[in-house]
Amino acid sequence: MNLPPLSQAFVLHFGEMGSRWGINRTVGQIYAVLFLAERALNADEICERTGFSRSNVSMGLKELQSWNLVRLQHRPGDRRDYFATPDDLWAIVRTLVAERKKREVDPTLSVLRELLMQPAATEADAHAQARMREMHELIELLTSWYAEMERMETDRLVQLLSLGARVGQVLEFKDRLFGAVTRKREPDDGARPRPTDEEA
Repeated sequence: MNLPPLSQAFVLHFGEMGSRWGINRTVGQIYAVLFLAERALNADEICERTGFSRSNVSMGLKELQSWNLVRLQHRPGDRRDYFATPDDLWAIVRTLVAERKKREVDPTLSVLRELLMQPAATEADAHAQARMREMHELIELLTSWYAEMERMETDRLVQLLSLGARVGQVLEFKDRLFGAVTRKREPDDGARPRPTDEEA
């Protein structure tokens, strides 16, 4: 690799992590090189920095384009294609999450819906459908949450994520507050009834 030591360490690590996320190691390293680059790079420059063959770089770039993780650029008077990652890191994260949802979550939801619509022929099938329904409901809940996050402006999303544990504290406070209001409205079992006008 024709990279400074710091950059090389990051690129190698990113390739290892990419293989654990389901991305080819070579593709992960190409993406890391583009992410760190000070400008858009063409395929020859990527080959020079990574030491990969031109065919490996071409296949890696096609894979990254299919994931919508790189942007194609052109320069006046230059017929070569140049590639860059979005400047906004949140745009990268949003794209990666959206692509993984489309490739992994949506097909699972479709299969679960089809299986839940079929009549259960045996008790074993009925039990299996009950478990599938639980999974379907959980995935639907997470999908709805994701849709809300996807519509949220990046600044607002950062604020929400920055709250961290404080979100739990707010929910606990809400539970205590509304629990106290409910208890206040309910009459105490040991409370004496109000005296009537005659008794007074």
